[in-house]
Amino acid sequence: MQKFLEDAEARHLKPGSIRRLRTIFSNQLLPFAEMRGLQHLSQVSVDEVRQFRASLRNSANTSQKKLESLRSFFRFCCDSKWIAENPGNLVKALKVTQRPTMPFCEDEMKKIIAACSQYPNCHGNYDPEYGPKLKAFVLLLRHSGLRIGDALMLERKHLKGDRLFLYTQKTGTPVYVPLPPELVAALNFCPNRNPEYFFWSGESKLTTAAGNQRKYFNRLFKIAGVRGGKPHRFRDTFAVELLLADVPLERVSILLGHSSIKVTEKYYSPWVKSRQDQLEADVRKTWGSIKDAVSPVNAQ
Repeated sequence: MQKFLEDAEARHLKPGSIRRLRTIFSNQLLPFAEMRGLQHLSQVSVDEVRQFRASLRNSANTSQKKLESLRSFFRFCCDSKWIAENPGNLVKALKVTQRPTMPFCEDEMKKIIAACSQYPNCHGNYDPEYGPKLKAFVLLLRHSGLRIGDALMLERKHLKGDRLFLYTQKTGTPVYVPLPPELVAALNFCPNRNPEYFFWSGESKLTTAAGNQRKYFNRLFKIAGVRGGKPHRFRDTFAVELLLADVPLERVSILLGHSSIKVTEKYYSPWVKSRQDQLEADVRKTWGSIKDAVSPVNAQ
């Protein structure tokens, strides 16, 4: 397992992904193997993987992700010639009910932005420095589609005028997203102790900073009176607004930095405007036959 984790780090997987792999191995897979008396990779059969799947007590979505991580581990073992076959390949995936992505509506966004000017400091008073900084963070998530961790680590050098550099595609092509003037102004005047970043101090661990930021957002959503508010919904809002503007799914996928358009389609296909328009047109085509069937002539 250590070799697998070292390989994951060498491939520059995100720290959060590596941390989740460590947790799965140390807290679940190793205790399961010890309980079943499994000491060698060759002892892990298809039935043992099924038993491990049955032992998971998480939601279907979380359990499925853990099963995928286990398959990835055994695939690594096969590639390393430590075992002949991947015992996870014949274990069926769990049935996962995908909930539709719910972006913030315009009214909710207005409430959230307004609540930034009411956000109190640790003494319960409005902080004239943190309020604008929180507003800048909110606008950044909404108009860039960045995840909360990536937004926290955003370096000032990545802002070129009104264009924000997101990443470089595998083809070597850089991806930029234009930002509205209000956000550019908020970022340029965003106070921060570390001159290299807009938000991160550079002193704490990113996981700690992201955890704290989520707590701030929970409080912000409560002040705004927005139920079910989560930071990731800003990213959803960014994606859905593009799709409702009839931007092709493949281009939205590029802006979101997804590894495959299939990932984008999995989460956002219900919001593809052209597809919805076509579905509605298909339904309307059936109205003519229904009208003919119930016309006065046919009724006689």
